[in-house]
Amino acid sequence: MNRRRLMRVFFTAGAGSFLPSSFAQRFKSTDHPKDQQDQSEFTLHSDVRLVVLDVSVKDRKGQFVPDLTKESFAVFEDGKPQQITVFAHDDLPVTVGILVDESFSMKPKRAEVLAAAEAFIRESNPHDEIFVLNFNDTVRRGLPPQMSFSSDLAQLRAALEHGVPEGKTALNDAVEDGLEQLKLGSREKKALVLISDGGDNASIHTRREIVNLVEGRPATIYTIGIYDEGDPDRAPGLLRQLAEISGGEAYFPKDVSAMAGICRQIADDLRVRYTVGYVPQASVGNNALRHLRVKVSLPGHQAATVFARSSYRYDEIAEQNEK
Repeated sequence: MNRRRLMRVFFTAGAGSFLPSSFAQRFKSTDHPKDQQDQSEFTLHSDVRLVVLDVSVKDRKGQFVPDLTKESFAVFEDGKPQQITVFAHDDLPVTVGILVDESFSMKPKRAEVLAAAEAFIRESNPHDEIFVLNFNDTVRRGLPPQMSFSSDLAQLRAALEHGVPEGKTALNDAVEDGLEQLKLGSREKKALVLISDGGDNASIHTRREIVNLVEGRPATIYTIGIYDEGDPDRAPGLLRQLAEISGGEAYFPKDVSAMAGICRQIADDLRVRYTVGYVPQASVGNNALRHLRVKVSLPGHQAATVFARSSYRYDEIAEQNEK
């Protein structure tokens, strides 16, 4: 008899969210060998709850490490080892938002920032869904109102140039709007690229609210801080925190000329990340925060740097509603 399962998935632990079955069928599961022998008849039917992590692995030189197997990975939740039941390594299209600081202080850096964002778009998977948010005192969508996403370079270039450098920096609000826009995307993987030269000084949302939101949303966040020396509004700690929680990276180039290379590197990273998943245990409390650690063993005991989500919120109410 064929085993048919519906995978209830938190992609990097977005409580209550689904990962499309077309993506789930691409996962390599080691729990049911008979299912793997009959891929043509494999469909998704019963309820299995998963936490699926997007993981990047780099060697000591900062180069991406390809061709790792499931056995190279170990996942710990609140210090307890988890059994990996999902593993994949595919260049899958991504829904990604580029969040560009358009505050007045960005004016001298604007040309380099837009060129770097364009470099990211050129290096991305041609099937990615991309949107642009320009933010200063408020947050504005770069694409036309009727267009949520685009993969067209000319349209996205126009979206990047839509902003006007003026006013203050509503960084927290931009992250919140970006996460909301990601929910409209059809791609399985979600990401934000945030470029700013200062901390928040104009948002409605607080830092704590944004951190809580990132802990419960399925997105990897990359941040680029291009600070001026002595800037009183600089907040590198926030950019590091958003990247660490979500499994992305925070970059702080000394010169804006380095931004194009960083953006190309981020685009490459999104295309080579590993997908690692496991079935979590029942929650101890509603919206409980769980801490994650992913370890990777490289051949020859080489040192590895792992970028993966460090925490997520498990929604007990969603768990109870499924029963």
